[in-house]
Amino acid sequence: MPVDTGRHPTVKLPGQRRPGGSRRRAPLPVAAAFATLWAALLSYLPVTAVIGLARTLEGQGGLGGAAHAGLAGWLLGHGVPIGTSIGPLGLAPLLLTLLAGWRLNRAGLHVTRAIGARRSASPRAALLVAATIGVAYGMLGLLAALVVDGRGTDVSPARAAFHLFLAGLAFSLIGSLRGTDALVVVARKIPPPLRHGLRAGVVAALLILAAGAAFAGLSVAVGGGQAADMIAAYRTGVAGQAGITLVSLAYGANGAVWAAAYLLGPGFLLGTDSAVRLTELTVGPLPTLPLLAGLPNGPMGASGAALLAVPVLAAMAAGWLLTRRLMGVHHVVEGHLRDNRHTVRPGDPVPAEPAWSLVLGSGLLAGPVAGLVLGLLSWLSGGPLGDGRLAEIGPVPWHVALIATVVVGVSCCIGAAAGRAFRAPVHK
Repeated sequence: MPVDTGRHPTVKLPGQRRPGGSRRRAPLPVAAAFATLWAALLSYLPVTAVIGLARTLEGQGGLGGAAHAGLAGWLLGHGVPIGTSIGPLGLAPLLLTLLAGWRLNRAGLHVTRAIGARRSASPRAALLVAATIGVAYGMLGLLAALVVDGRGTDVSPARAAFHLFLAGLAFSLIGSLRGTDALVVVARKIPPPLRHGLRAGVVAALLILAAGAAFAGLSVAVGGGQAADMIAAYRTGVAGQAGITLVSLAYGANGAVWAAAYLLGPGFLLGTDSAVRLTELTVGPLPTLPLLAGLPNGPMGASGAALLAVPVLAAMAAGWLLTRRLMGVHHVVEGHLRDNRHTVRPGDPVPAEPAWSLVLGSGLLAGPVAGLVLGLLSWLSGGPLGDGRLAEIGPVPWHVALIATVVVGVSCCIGAAAGRAFRAPVHK
C-alpha cells in the first residue's frame, strides 16, 4: 500500500533544471567568437545594402563590388582610415559606429549569460569577457583589412586590428558590466562626489547633444527644398536617391555633434581655412549632400546670443536633476505630506538633506566629465575627406572640451544650488 508522506510529487518540466543541478556552460572562447561574429555581421550587412544602393549613382553594380565597398565602409565606421586615389578618407559615420557599439554591447551581455557569469557581481569576469570579445573583434578587423587592401583602397591591417580591438573592448565591457551587475560593485567603491559628478556630467553632455540634434534637424527641415534639389541633381533612379539619402543619415550623428559644438561657441570646420560658428561663416565649395542643407546662411545676430544660452540651460537642468536625485527620499516624504496621506510619527526616520559640499562638489566635477565626453565625440565625428581642401572636417576637440568644461561646471553648480536652496519646505 502506498504511504502518504504529505509531499506532492515533483514533475520536471521540459527545459527545467532540478534543484542543485548544474547547467552546462559554454566555453568563453566559443561563446565570444560566436557572439562577436554575429555582432559584426549585423553591423556589416546594413552598410553593404546602403553602399550597394549608393553605387547605382555611378552606374556600378554587382554583388562583389558592393560587398567590397561595404567592407571598406564598415572599417571606416570604426575609425579606420581608407586610402584612396584622392587621399585618405577618415570621416567615420557615427551612426554606423553606434550600431556596431550596440551590437557589441549585446554581445558582452549574451556572453556573460552563456558562461554562467550573469549577476555574479564580478568585475574580473566582466573584464575577461570584454577582453576576449575585443581580441576576437580585432582579428575580424585584421581579416577585413587584408581583404579590402589592394583593390583601389589602402588599409593598414595593424591599425584596423587595433581600432576594432578597442571598439570591441569598450562597447562589450558596458554589456558585460551590466550582465554581471559588476557596475554596482565598481560604483560603490567610487567616492560619492565623484560618482554623482560622473553621472551629472554625462547627463549634461547628453542634454547638450540632444539640443544639437534638435537644432540640426530643424535646420535641415527648414532647408528641405535645398536638400531635395541636391538629391535631384544626381539624376539617378529611386535606388540611387535612396542610397545617397541613407548615406546622409549615417552622418546625421556627426551633424548632431557639430551642431552641439556650434551651440557651445567653438563651431566646426568644413575644410581648411573655414569656420562655421555663431559669429563667423567661412566655407568654400562643398559636396552636394542633403545634410549640408542645414548650414546657416551667415553669422547669427542677436539670436546667436540666445543660442548660446541653450547649453547653459541644459547644464543647469542636469544640476537640478542632480539635486533632485540626491534629495529623492526627502521629496517622496514631502509628497505624502502634501497629499495628507502620511503623518510623521515620533519614531519615523527623517531623511537627511545632502550637504552643500556634496551638491557643489558634484556639480563642479560634472564640468570636466562633460568636457571629456563632448571632446571625445568631437574627435570621433571629424576626419579628412581626401588630401585637398576637405582634409579638415569637424570640430576642434580641445576647443569643445575646454568650453564645455567651463560652461557645464558653472551652470551645473548653479542648477544644483538652486534645486538645493529653493526646495519646498516640509509641512509638519
